[in-house]
Amino acid sequence: MSQPRLLARVALAACFTPLLPVAHAQTFPTKPITLVVPHSAGGTSDILARTVAAEAGKTLGQTIIIENKGGANGTIAAKQVATSAPDGYTLLLATASTHGINPSLYSRISYDAVKDFTPVTLLATVPNVLVIGPNVKAANVQELIGYIRGQGDKTNMGSAGAGTPGHLAGEMFKSSAKLAFTHVPYKGGSPAITDLIGGQIDFMFTTIPGVLPHVKAGTLRALAVTSPERSPALPDVPTMAESGLPGFQAVSWHGVVAPSGTPDAVVAKLNQALSGALAAPAVKQRLMEEGAQASNVNTAAFGKFIQTEIATWAQAVKDSGATAN
Repeated sequence: MSQPRLLARVALAACFTPLLPVAHAQTFPTKPITLVVPHSAGGTSDILARTVAAEAGKTLGQTIIIENKGGANGTIAAKQVATSAPDGYTLLLATASTHGINPSLYSRISYDAVKDFTPVTLLATVPNVLVIGPNVKAANVQELIGYIRGQGDKTNMGSAGAGTPGHLAGEMFKSSAKLAFTHVPYKGGSPAITDLIGGQIDFMFTTIPGVLPHVKAGTLRALAVTSPERSPALPDVPTMAESGLPGFQAVSWHGVVAPSGTPDAVVAKLNQALSGALAAPAVKQRLMEEGAQASNVNTAAFGKFIQTEIATWAQAVKDSGATAN
C-alpha cells in the first residue's frame, strides 16, 4: 500500500474512533442491566432495589435484573462490581455500609469506595429509629438517658452486628450523651428485635421497617429517629436533634454506583432513568411504606455525599473500636 493511501486510512480511523464511546452511549442499553444488591432477598435494600429497577427499566427499555450477593458487610458485592466492565451493564446498590462504614471498619478492604466507582445517583435515605423494650420505663430520649445513667453499664444495647449502622448509631449516642452501656451484637436485625421484645436487651437503633409493626402494636416504643427531619412513616416520633442531641445524624442510605471509567453519557442516561423512577407516585408510596425517603441528586452531589459519609462513619468506627478483617 502506498504511503499516501496508508496515511489516508490512519486519518480516517482517527476521525471515527472518538465517536465509538458516543455511539455506544446513544444506543445504550441494548441488553439487560444487572444491579447487584449486597444483601439477601426480602430486606429493605432488596425491596427498594426491585421497586426502583422495575420502573427505571421501563424508561431504559431493558430489564434491570436484581442479583442478591450478601456477605462480609457488602464487600463481596462491591468487589464484584468494582472489577466489572465499565459499560453500564453491571451496577451496585451502594449503601452506608459499602460506601460509608467499610473503608474504616476493615483493615484490609478489596475495593476503594471512591476510586473504583462512578456515582450514578442517591436513591433514598432510611433513618434509623431508637426503640426501647417493654422493661424500660422511658417516654423520650432524655428519660432513656436518665435510665441508662441510673443503671450504669448494666444497660444492654442490641444491634444487627458489630460495625452495622445501628451499632455505630448507638456509639454516636454513647459519645454525644456521655453514657456507658453494653453492646450486644446479633447475627442480623430479626433476632435482636425478638430479644428486645422479650426484654433480654433494653434498646437498639435499627431501620424503621423491621420494627414498625411492633411499634404500631405497642410491643416496642419508638423514641426518636436519627435523620435530620422526622420520618413520614413515624410522623409523631421526634428526631434525635429535637430530643436534646443537636447535630445527631446517623442515616442509612441506598444509591447506585457503576465501575470507575463508565462513560459519562451512560451514567447520565442511568441517572435520568433512576431519577424518573423515584418521581413515580407508586414508587414514592412503596418507599414510604419501607420507611425510606426518596432522594434525587446529580452524580457530582452523590460523589460528595459519599466522601462526607466516609468521614462521618470513620469517627463512629473509631469511637466504637469495631474492626473487621
